[in-house]
Amino acid sequence: MSSKDASNESRDAGVVDNPWATLRAFTDARIGLGRAGVSLPTHKLLEFQLAHAQAQDAVHCPLDIEALTASLDEALELDTAPLALKSRATDRATYLQRPDYGRRLSDEDRERLEAQADNTEPSDLAIVIVDGLSALAVQQNSAPFLTALDQALAKDTNDWRLAPVTIVEQGRVAIGDEIGALLNARAVLVMIGERPGLSSPDSLGLYMTWAPEVGLRDDRRNCISNVRPAGLDVDQAARKLLLLLKEARERQLSGVKLKDRSEDDVVEGIGSTRNFLVAD
Repeated sequence: MSSKDASNESRDAGVVDNPWATLRAFTDARIGLGRAGVSLPTHKLLEFQLAHAQAQDAVHCPLDIEALTASLDEALELDTAPLALKSRATDRATYLQRPDYGRRLSDEDRERLEAQADNTEPSDLAIVIVDGLSALAVQQNSAPFLTALDQALAKDTNDWRLAPVTIVEQGRVAIGDEIGALLNARAVLVMIGERPGLSSPDSLGLYMTWAPEVGLRDDRRNCISNVRPAGLDVDQAARKLLLLLKEARERQLSGVKLKDRSEDDVVEGIGSTRNFLVAD
């Protein structure tokens, strides 16, 4: 017996397997963990503690804007460097305690965009990258997703004019409404680090809003969640977003009246004119 096998046998000694353990192959949820006496096996407890620490790190670690800008430039060859902006939350503690501060730009950055507004050409889409509650998700997934989206937009029959990319520190989803309006964009895409779970500290969320303006409610947005290597891959996410963007552009709306039903189990008949993106 090898030393590795002996170690595994020693580790599992006294551990009672859960008959549901085979389901672990199909989910990241903590099920079928077994037990040692009346407690969890030690290695499962340590895995939980590690996941909890990773979730905390995701919330508190700052976004490396310089590294993110470099990765975006390398992946997309941007004509204009991304604009670095900040919300009204001056630090992480304020951001976590005052969500409302994260929804609006700092006075300095708002005035900067207002000064540029008259010289900003109207665009079809403004892309706003926000650290949110997981800078890790933004750091790792932004460039791969935008590469996939850039390819999807290039293949589309519509011409998509893009506003300069912006990167926001200490931001919430709604900050994209203000930025999109100031950049004269018909639609805004907010890419934001989602609240980390104990199995997903790197989940990127995508929020698309048509006709952005300050004060919009959440029912005006469409969300694509869990974009990450272990979740929804970037190619699928880009395809879903493009479908939503095309329908939003045609119908001049977004949110609850525009639903992505592409994964419904209902198979519509050949030749059906029913639009699977639009709510009944």
